[in-house]
Amino acid sequence: QVQLVESGGGLVQAGGSLRLSCAASGRTFSSYAMGWFRQASGKEREFVGAINWSGDTTVYGDSVKGRFTISRDNAKNTVYLQMNSLKPEDTAAYYCAAAGRMGWGGHEYNYWGQGTQVTVSS
Repeated sequence: QVQLVESGGGLVQAGGSLRLSCAASGRTFSSYAMGWFRQASGKEREFVGAINWSGDTTVYGDSVKGRFTISRDNAKNTVYLQMNSLKPEDTAAYYCAAAGRMGWGGHEYNYWGQGTQVTVSS
């Protein structure tokens, strides 16, 4: 069982940066791949990116590639999402999730956080 809590969301101007954190409970955090997803109001959930258990492999969705970076600190049971060059279309609730292995689909993830809102103003 893993419990996930996101933080770091807020309001930022276009072109700005934010760093989201996802803190996990449990001693098995380092065995999980971690993903970030987002969901804008009235839209379907979108894959943002994922990182493998060791942190040496990451994948990103096309809409954020080159702007967002995922990292993790297994000693702190935390995964991060660094978001740069933010655009108004990045506005969404952002969720972290844990899975046995990296995947692109939300159905592949077993545990989810409650989400944190990111709003990018133009």
